Amino acid sequence: MASSGELIRRRERVVCRGVGRMSDMTAASAEGATITDADGKSYIDFAGGIGVMNVGHCDLEVVEAIREQAGKMLHASIHVATYEPYVELCETLVELFPHGTDTRAMLVNTGAEAIENAIKIARQATGRPAVICFTGAFHGRTLMALSLTSKLGYKLGCGPFAPEVYRLPYPVVRPRAGEDEATVSRRELERLRATFKDTVAAKDVAAIILELVQGEGGFNVAPKAYVEGLRKLCDEHGITLIFDEVQTGFARTGRWAASEHYGVTPDLSTWAKSMGGGLPISSVIGSARVMDKASPGTLGGTYGGNPVACAAAMATIRRMKALDLNVRAERCGTIVRERFEAIAARVPEVSDVRGLGAMMAIEFCDDGDPARPATALVKRIMDTCREQGLLIIPAGVDSNVIRVLAPIVISDQDLSRGLDILDHAIESSAPGSMRAPARKGL
Repeated sequence: MASSGELIRRRERVVCRGVGRMSDMTAASAEGATITDADGKSYIDFAGGIGVMNVGHCDLEVVEAIREQAGKMLHASIHVATYEPYVELCETLVELFPHGTDTRAMLVNTGAEAIENAIKIARQATGRPAVICFTGAFHGRTLMALSLTSKLGYKLGCGPFAPEVYRLPYPVVRPRAGEDEATVSRRELERLRATFKDTVAAKDVAAIILELVQGEGGFNVAPKAYVEGLRKLCDEHGITLIFDEVQTGFARTGRWAASEHYGVTPDLSTWAKSMGGGLPISSVIGSARVMDKASPGTLGGTYGGNPVACAAAMATIRRMKALDLNVRAERCGTIVRERFEAIAARVPEVSDVRGLGAMMAIEFCDDGDPARPATALVKRIMDTCREQGLLIIPAGVDSNVIRVLAPIVISDQDLSRGLDILDHAIESSAPGSMRAPARKGL
């Protein structure tokens, strides 16, 4: 097997540089919440393959389900022949995520594909062209998804983008700046009403798409009052409300769906990442009155709902239930939040701690000023963490947020060990840190 250095050199010779690389770390094997690199060094995984491994790496029951299905049928295409794994998974999804009294589902391969299909469904259902999205949003890298995505670093030189896309500020609440949820919700709902008068008419809007907790945008959490108001405005104007649950779904926030925290049901929702336990699969789920407006042949794709990926998803959902991952996610989130708040109390560069369930983040700004993102500091912290055996990744438009997406099955011991490494890296990197004594073992 190639060493890490050799593998990176081989990559540089043949892999297009447009495929982003956060570091020179390699991966040769993984189990639970641990990744081992090509040199045999182990890392506690706080990235989870960017939120994919909620049930953990190489769960034995998921692996066995993959093996069993692979021995029966690798591919048929749902457009050619109906097979049970596709139907069974859709049955399970509509039971888990009811969208009113009658729910439909469809399967594709990635979060971006789910977004593309959700927009197509919304446009067919309403007969309207426009879509409203938000600053900080990440919805994927295909044409419509990239048009909806906010961070320009993902979009450089990729235009022209899809037309009839309008962007509003995400309703970010910053308590340390004296803001509260009620004030932000009122302000941003009024902004949306004004948008219908001076930017795009409500009668032309097919959909509003929202991440209840932003992923790449930095784990900003939408206020409950805003989401409730958004639902009312969509109902008032006949607009399709879409929740992007690609990163928030399948126990990440301590619920099967982040929308359960809000008591608000969207018309459509998109799912991927941890749904497949590591295999590529995604879904659009929605009210039958909206989903069934799509004309036959306008949705799907050759590989959508691949039988092996469906088998992996079914096994993953069974394991999530058996392991009670929603309860586990709440505990993990509490442990991380308490540690992050303790760090914030002694490190002036910490400008915010936020998240929902096991989707937690800590933001860094020079002197704690949100207008001065500490991007370089976060890079130093992450590099130090990797040196000490912790894999962690950034978020935010300025990459000044450290996010935790550890597999929810992570043990308390490994979670605490990972947080110790992160805490020490922050202490040694942040200029204003009131340093505590180094923890034992570091």
